[in-house]
Amino acid sequence: EAQMADEGDEESTEQETKVAEQEELSSNPLSVENAGECLSMLCKTGDGLAHAYANMDIKDRQLTDVSVLSTFIHVRYLDLSGNLLTDLSAVSSLTHLLTIKADRNRLTSAHFQELPYLQSASFASNKITSTQGISHPMLETLNLSSNKITELEGLTQQNLPSLQFLDLHDNQLPSSAGIHLPSLEKLYLASNKLTRVEGLEGLCKLTTLHLRQNQIATLDGFAPTMESLQYINLRGNAVAELPEVKKLTVLPFLRALVVRDCPVCEVDDYRIEVLIAMRKLERLDKDEFTEDERTDAEEVFNQRNPDTAAKTES
Repeated sequence: EAQMADEGDEESTEQETKVAEQEELSSNPLSVENAGECLSMLCKTGDGLAHAYANMDIKDRQLTDVSVLSTFIHVRYLDLSGNLLTDLSAVSSLTHLLTIKADRNRLTSAHFQELPYLQSASFASNKITSTQGISHPMLETLNLSSNKITELEGLTQQNLPSLQFLDLHDNQLPSSAGIHLPSLEKLYLASNKLTRVEGLEGLCKLTTLHLRQNQIATLDGFAPTMESLQYINLRGNAVAELPEVKKLTVLPFLRALVVRDCPVCEVDDYRIEVLIAMRKLERLDKDEFTEDERTDAEEVFNQRNPDTAAKTES
């Protein structure tokens, strides 16, 4: 038995050694020489007194470490996509950075030090679990799609006062609550685990909302304060009743609605019924309403509301 235990210990040690060797072999840091080869776009430096390369493209190189980035302080456009990175702290030194792409890595967080001029950031297809710690005053576009985010935190006006575009599709969000960004114009929440719409009442500048492929059945979460909302995509959800769709009448400027592949599409005269409720709607399920449909809707509306029709005629 002692011999078997010794053999087991030897096998375990040997396995650990192999793992350590494998990890050492797989370590692939970016060197200064290789980084230099990835530079392009010669521009004046911020103070206008010299020239430096502004673009760095180091995608698809299986890199595990980019610490040397801290020496390339004049880079403005950075692409780190398609590597094996777990840490972006070196990016904090790039104080002139305008755009960063770090898609298809192994990041668990999109946090790094606040950058004063950063305008666009993409961290799609990583392993990010939280939106906490993202704070950049000039950031307008943020892509966090295809990650493992389960809760929305830190998405506030204080942290992201300029954000206009936020992509959170293909995550694991059970709720849309937690987005406090009055400047936001486009929001993508498709392919999550949403069962209702909530916490979006304060998005007064939101024009476009994508919610397709969730499990949303009720539409109580919309409010008149969402006065800029023009387009909603609810395709492939669980909306089954016309009264739910009619709750969208609180949105004064809604012009296009998609509810294709929802059970409500099986309701008789579904397009006409939606148009009767929302007379200003221009498109339903990507198709514009025809003049005939508008005429039919008007006639049915007048039949159901004779008093309203009489006032209109007078």
